[in-house]
Amino acid sequence: MDGFINVNKPAGITSFDVIRTLSRAYRKVKMGHLGTLDPMATGVLPVAIGNATRLIEYINNRTKVYAARMVLGGVSDTQDATGNITWTKPDRVEPEQIIAAVQSFTGMILQTPPMYSAVHHQGKRLYELARKGETVEVKPRQVQIDAIDITDISWNESGRVQVSLQVKCSEGTYIRTLCHDIGQKLGSGAYMDKLTRISSGVFNLKEAYTPEMILAHGVENYLKPLDYPLNELPAVKLDEEGWNRICHGNSIDILEECPEGIVRVYYQDRLVAMARCWRKANLILKPVKVFN
Repeated sequence: MDGFINVNKPAGITSFDVIRTLSRAYRKVKMGHLGTLDPMATGVLPVAIGNATRLIEYINNRTKVYAARMVLGGVSDTQDATGNITWTKPDRVEPEQIIAAVQSFTGMILQTPPMYSAVHHQGKRLYELARKGETVEVKPRQVQIDAIDITDISWNESGRVQVSLQVKCSEGTYIRTLCHDIGQKLGSGAYMDKLTRISSGVFNLKEAYTPEMILAHGVENYLKPLDYPLNELPAVKLDEEGWNRICHGNSIDILEECPEGIVRVYYQDRLVAMARCWRKANLILKPVKVFN
């Protein structure tokens, strides 16, 4: 069984819990997820199964879209609703100020990963240090915010302003940090209290299913093919002779035009290998990974 499952992760469990749940029914099948979601977050969590785990490095999964909600007037040590929240008494924040502050975070920005995160520091995860009460200097890094749209400004049951956002961004962006930083710019403080990943690369929420639904009807009924997230890569089709050489790890000359770099290799309409194409005297195709 090889391919990808588009899981709609529920709140309250980790991304690895999703893998563990699916693995109980398919113990001998290798699985791995494409991009972690925090336990409080919901939404798209693509899972690679079988040979699909060998394709993760080739997948263009860099662009993400999130729906988030932040609450003004408080600061959290985890930057979200799961942490210890210190309430502030800010001046009244007008909608125009919120809009201006939010829009100022579009483009390439510097973002400092939170202490409660899976970022490594000297061989340890930051959240491991944070749980021990340790703090370290974390270097800011560049992330790309393609767009932020405010979808709603309202008040929660405590009378605090809450702002709903839709964010299109690069991988590695922390939405809770974005909410925190917006709150700092406003002078009110802010923390994230809701997060849903709407899309991750080609995987989207409309075609995502809960782990319970997937197990109830069988993984094979929700399995997307090996090449589903690879359409951006060029493809080469082989005849029987070419496939016989490629499947044994041999390079071959090809006649059809093909850009240099990593390509998908097909035999009888089936993805059979990933290969590297380069030009010497002729175009040469060298297998990198073969799926027998």
